[in-house]
Amino acid sequence: MTVFLNIIIATFLISLVAFVGALTLFLKEKLLDKILLLLVAFSAGALIGGAFFHLIPEALENVGLENSLNVFLYVICGFLTFFILENFIKWHHCHKREHSKIMPFSYLILVSDAIHNFIDGLIIAASFVSSFSIGIITTLVVAFHEIPQEIGDFGVLIYGGIKKAKALLLNFLSAITVVLGGVVGYFISGEISGSITFLLSFAAGGFVYIASSDLIPEIKTCTVLKKTSSYFFVFLLGIGLMLLLRLLPL
Repeated sequence: MTVFLNIIIATFLISLVAFVGALTLFLKEKLLDKILLLLVAFSAGALIGGAFFHLIPEALENVGLENSLNVFLYVICGFLTFFILENFIKWHHCHKREHSKIMPFSYLILVSDAIHNFIDGLIIAASFVSSFSIGIITTLVVAFHEIPQEIGDFGVLIYGGIKKAKALLLNFLSAITVVLGGVVGYFISGEISGSITFLLSFAAGGFVYIASSDLIPEIKTCTVLKKTSSYFFVFLLGIGLMLLLRLLPL
C-alpha cells in the first residue's frame, strides 16, 4: 500500500508541472527563451544520465547478466517506439514557443501529451515497484523533462487562440493522465511477470530518444560559442546530478 501511495503522490506532483506554463505570462520573451534552452540542456543531460545510470542498471539487476540481451532489446524497442510515434503519428514534443506555427493542431498536442503522460505514469509506477530510490530518480527525470515541454505547450495553446485560463486548465487535464497511468502501472506491475524490467528498459530507450532527437538538436541550433558552452555545461550538470544520485544511498 505504501508503494501505491508513493506512486499517487509522485504522479500527482508531476501533473502539477503543467501549471509552470503560466511563467510565459510574466517573463520577457528574451529571458524566457534563455531560461528555456538552459532547462532543455539540463533535462537532456538528466534523461541521458537517468537512462544509463539508473533505469538500465536496475533492469539488468532484475534479470541478471544471462538475460541482459533482453534488456537492451527492450531499450531499442522503447527508442524505436518513440521514433515511430514522433514521425508517423505526429507526436512531437514542443520545446520552444516559436513552434506556435502548428496552432491549428493545438488540440492534437493536448491529446498526444495526454498519451505521453499516461506512459510516464506507467514508467513511474514500475520504478517505484522496483525500488523507492529508482522511483524517486525516475520522477525527477520526468519532471526535468516536463518543465520545458509544458512551457512550450502552454505557449502553443495561447498562440493557437485558446484563452489563458482555459489553456492552463486543458494543459492540466492532459497532464493528470499521468496519475491514471500510475494506477494502471501499479496493477500491471503486480500481475504481469517481467513488466517491471520491460517498462524500465522501455523508458530508458524513450529517454535516450527524447534527449538525442528532441532536446539536444534544440541547443545545437545556437552558434554563439559562449552560449553553446553554457548549454553544454548545464547538459553535463544534468548528467552529473544523475551520477551523484546513483552514488549516494537513497
